[in-house]
Amino acid sequence: MTSTTTHSNTARWLLEVTAAAAPADPAAVEEQRQLLRSIAQFDSVSRTWWTCIGVLNVRALEILQRLHEAARRFGTEAHAQAVAAPDAWHGPCFTDVGELAALTAGQADQGRRLGELPVL
Repeated sequence: MTSTTTHSNTARWLLEVTAAAAPADPAAVEEQRQLLRSIAQFDSVSRTWWTCIGVLNVRALEILQRLHEAARRFGTEAHAQAVAAPDAWHGPCFTDVGELAALTAGQADQGRRLGELPVL
């Protein structure tokens, strides 16, 4: 289930995908840039491509496919994790209904003792 509206009392989740820029010769770096520039933003400090997905649609599948292709072709290290949507996020997002929210909540609680769990 997705939502494009913001409700302060509704949990909202995004799938954050990142890819570390693969060290390579200048030609390969340019090929990687051409592959990823239309689906992600580049942070030059961390040398990481990143984007967030708030709905599973054709665009989301294109993003995931290109990250997979970058990993295959250039050895790019790609990651995906569910994160809470920041208050400033105005795009579509997953809501607290469904598996993504359960996955995110479980990942957020990893490494915390029982008494340290957040109250929802």
